[in-house]
Amino acid sequence: MKRNEMMDRPVINNDVREYLRTAQKPLPGKLGEIQREANEKRVPVIPHETVVFLDWLFPHLQPKRVLEVGTAIGFSASLMAQRMPEEGHLTTIERNPVMIEKAKKTFTELGLEDKIALKEGQAQDVLQELDGPFDFIFMDSAKAKYYDFFPYCMKLLKTNGVLAVDDILQGGTILQPDEEIPRRRRKIHRKLNEFLDVVLTHPSLQSSILPLGDGLLLITKKEDADFSFMEPKIEE
Repeated sequence: MKRNEMMDRPVINNDVREYLRTAQKPLPGKLGEIQREANEKRVPVIPHETVVFLDWLFPHLQPKRVLEVGTAIGFSASLMAQRMPEEGHLTTIERNPVMIEKAKKTFTELGLEDKIALKEGQAQDVLQELDGPFDFIFMDSAKAKYYDFFPYCMKLLKTNGVLAVDDILQGGTILQPDEEIPRRRRKIHRKLNEFLDVVLTHPSLQSSILPLGDGLLLITKKEDADFSFMEPKIEE
């Protein structure tokens, strides 16, 4: 598994980050075991401070329909599914065959097969096939694709629904000039900045960035708006 160096670049003070990850209550039960094993093996899952935040947020939002873009091993989907109302249902999208099998195993171990639908394929294609509205969307996929996926997510999100976007600050490098970014990461850097330029200023959105993990962006859709200008151009 390719290691993401951004996992070890805190966007806040190192001591504060470690405090957030160790002082807050650990997850109990089987899901806690899955989290600890993932952390020990350096499998990229949402950090504990983001886990605690979602654990706090979901009882307040009470979302009955949740969409996740980027399943990985199924940890965050399982966390959200367990915190949803009993009648709630979660749909998650993943294209990596290895991750798909790991996620299926996670859902089976936790008894969540009936509460989670795993859609296999490219997110851009699957997003256009889904029917909304969703109460909450969690996007944690290819960072360079956030800009492209966003207009489809907005079509699927209900008015006053929440879109949460993970890993938005790129290890604190998001504000650095392009020439200071390693060449292999410049596309991600540019696309994330273009994405932030839209969502932080658009009049139909209310946004807030939390310094959790590598930055968690929360967006509330206050009213419908046309974001088709962000959709990928079809090459002829």
